[in-house]
Amino acid sequence: MYYIYFSYVAIIASLMLYECYHKNQPKWWALIVLFAPVTTPYFIFKSRKKSGVILFMVFLLTFSAVAGAEFFLYSNYMEKNKYSHLPPVTQQMLHLCEELKISTITLDNALGELENLSKVESRINEIRTTIEFIDQLRLIMIENQDDINRLSAYVSDYESFFNRKEFEWVFNIQKFYTNRTVIQHYKSLQKYLDNFVDLLKYTHVNFYNITEYKSSQHLKNYDQYYLRYRRAVDAHNRFNVKRMNFQNSILKKYPEIKPYLPGERQTDTFRLWE
Repeated sequence: MYYIYFSYVAIIASLMLYECYHKNQPKWWALIVLFAPVTTPYFIFKSRKKSGVILFMVFLLTFSAVAGAEFFLYSNYMEKNKYSHLPPVTQQMLHLCEELKISTITLDNALGELENLSKVESRINEIRTTIEFIDQLRLIMIENQDDINRLSAYVSDYESFFNRKEFEWVFNIQKFYTNRTVIQHYKSLQKYLDNFVDLLKYTHVNFYNITEYKSSQHLKNYDQYYLRYRRAVDAHNRFNVKRMNFQNSILKKYPEIKPYLPGERQTDTFRLWE
């Protein structure tokens, strides 16, 4: 860090030294600029009077750019090393928490997008798009579940270490993700997606028999798929409410784990696809 700043100050001091020689000014001006570059405008105007405005603007722009660059680099450095003072086991735990938090937020965002797709009027192209999106969503769910399993296994593997350090918050995070309510919510989501895809695929394959020809057999089959889908939606919405209530209660009970959990989870109830 500060490589840009020190190089910049050295250049400014060198230019000031050149200015002192050229304008027959005291050479110690350059030394002051070297240790206090903010004094540069003073010496610019002292040497060049009103004609120093352009040089002052150049200095102001370049100094601001250098300061901004150094702030950006420093922020990145602090972000990368924010856990460097902690033991390796704790660092890895926090890293797993970050990964799980990100994948959970990604999952919630994808569920929100699915909700928007579900509102689209049933057209054959939109049905195909929704099916493909659910395939992607399932991959996100698998990744999220893998992150949960990794974190839970890690806490169990280093249970004695965390107990010795009295890191109760670690076990509370594990308690949240492995709670029966959260697991039921996850399973209900899987069942909802399975039934939704079954309905969409049947509708996609038999689209014209259902929408135009009004085939009684196809409509009857459609009703059966739709009934299973509707039951899955209702069940998932119930478990979603339970999961939200549980998250609110555990955060109220253990506020110290709030930084390690996603902020606002997917809270909207799924609407029925028409």
